[in-house]
Amino acid sequence: MKKNMGSLDRIVRTVVAAIVAVLIATGTLTGVVAIVAGVLAGVFLLTSFVSFCPLYAPFGISTCKVESGK
Repeated sequence: MKKNMGSLDRIVRTVVAAIVAVLIATGTLTGVVAIVAGVLAGVFLLTSFVSFCPLYAPFGISTCKVESGK
């Protein structure tokens, strides 16, 4: 897999996942909404750790910085 996520993208996804985790832990999100948000938060964490978002690939989106030609 070629990386297609930049640092800022990864940080934002990690922060959003952490916020969702806190909301679930404090009971602010419950039921089906908590399950769906928890799954999305898990996907956000996974994609931020591997620096690859499968939804970016078909559209040719990349938030990585362009490497110099060496």
